[in-house]
Amino acid sequence: MSHRRIAASAAVLAAGISLVPVVAHAAGPAAGKTHGVAAPDMSKAAAPKFTTFTSPAGRSARQAPAAGGSKAPAAPQAAETNPALAVGLHATTTTGRGLELKADITSAPTTLSVHVDWGDNKTTNDYAAGTQTVTESHTYDQLGTYTVKVSATDQATQTVVSNDIVVTTEGSNYTPYGPTRLLDTRDGTGAPAAKVAPYSSAHLKIGGNGGIPAGVTAVVLNVTATNTTSEGHVTAFADGDEQPKTSNLNFGRGQTVPNLVIVPVGENGYVNLYNGSWESVDLVADVAGYFTHTAASGYTPMSPVRLVDTRSGLGTTKGQVPGQGTFSTQVNGVSGVSAGATAVALNVTVTNPKGSGHLTVYPSGQQPPTASNVNFTPAKTIANSVIVPVGPDGKISVRNGGWDPADVIVDVVGYYSPYSANAYLPVQPFRLLDTREWVYGPLGGRGYVHMPLASGYPHTKGFALNTTVTNTRDTGFLSVAPDPNTKEDYENHTNTWPPTPTSSTLNWTYGDTVPNLVQTSTGSTGVIDYWNQSDGDIDLVVDLFGVYTDN
Repeated sequence: MSHRRIAASAAVLAAGISLVPVVAHAAGPAAGKTHGVAAPDMSKAAAPKFTTFTSPAGRSARQAPAAGGSKAPAAPQAAETNPALAVGLHATTTTGRGLELKADITSAPTTLSVHVDWGDNKTTNDYAAGTQTVTESHTYDQLGTYTVKVSATDQATQTVVSNDIVVTTEGSNYTPYGPTRLLDTRDGTGAPAAKVAPYSSAHLKIGGNGGIPAGVTAVVLNVTATNTTSEGHVTAFADGDEQPKTSNLNFGRGQTVPNLVIVPVGENGYVNLYNGSWESVDLVADVAGYFTHTAASGYTPMSPVRLVDTRSGLGTTKGQVPGQGTFSTQVNGVSGVSAGATAVALNVTVTNPKGSGHLTVYPSGQQPPTASNVNFTPAKTIANSVIVPVGPDGKISVRNGGWDPADVIVDVVGYYSPYSANAYLPVQPFRLLDTREWVYGPLGGRGYVHMPLASGYPHTKGFALNTTVTNTRDTGFLSVAPDPNTKEDYENHTNTWPPTPTSSTLNWTYGDTVPNLVQTSTGSTGVIDYWNQSDGDIDLVVDLFGVYTDN
């Protein structure tokens, strides 16, 4: 049997999330300053969902001692010698591939040998003295479902009692899918053909929908709000969970705004897309892939690397992509991406567009799907995160779905591969930072915020975050990158000004509110920086949705 439980704040630390007070000011250019995040209330912080599995002592199976042994009495005599001998099992996932096992042994006061078979050709031996709880931990090499068997042997009589339990690792691996449209309230795809009413949700089936299997743990969706008549936001969350206070995308009146989301899937296979505005809105959702507890593709985060820039001819022909035009670019085996990658995590930016339109990013060798990844309007620079499967030739394709030309920039931030060890752990969405509510006020131009999210936790390799900028006072862009300074450098005032990143996570003009998903590497120090790449102040909101861990 198994049941879900939300782990306490200690589980956050086990997952590698550490938010500590860092308020030192670093020396740097006169135009920029840095601040560290203040520690949140850890009793309310985000916590991964861990699972407990049980097999009661009543399921114990008794084995008679082997015949002919020097200490082996007949089976009835063994039963009379230690009639209470039994083993109850409780197993709890602790990390992506980790498990803590408690064997509650009931026995007469005698020496017992305890043997644990973890179900992956690995074993552990221990001892007990009569009634006792034996606790063991194990980390599996691969995600999956395993049968753990525990045997307790009475050393005096050689009587053996055993019990077993079926466990599933908590972490999830990624399977590319699509991109495919699952929801469009404008035409009735996946939901009634009607706008989503204010303060209500579109109820979207994921598990068991099309080729997506039942039992998926999380899904990657590109969610678009369109036909908006007021300001508002969209929050994506698992059906059956409490609605979080975070948001995934924000929109203004008359805007069409997309954003990539990685959202847990409810046990019934559904997710909710909540319309947090006082007017109805149309919602569109395109699936790019899903996560399951079975071994598939793990994630390797990277510091952002530029793959394509049509302004300079990097990765493709120099010059704007014409309306209805398509180009392909090599991804696998270049710029640090594995030759065996099944999907890549990108940040795709449209700049200098001559008209309105959208971009679609898809595996090379396929027909362009109806899904869109970036929606743009004339003369405005806009970016969006994209997770896209890689074609059989190791390439991806980008199509300009508008009628007018535009420049396209593609930065790779990570990739999914069967050879990557990092599994995904969704967490309860949690707000890490809102500069509208902290003591330092807005983030100044050319300044940055540093967060020691994984400092001291080497098994945490990446985070899935949502960043939103608002109250913008100039045109600019946000960069998110690992910091070469350590947490201790900032605490001891020995930090140096980091190199200014050149990649963009999201772009804005004066007065904009812009969201974007960020999948960031923890780098070598576990400190992550958020850079205001403009000359004006901005407010920055950062929400945490998941972690990637290699244990």
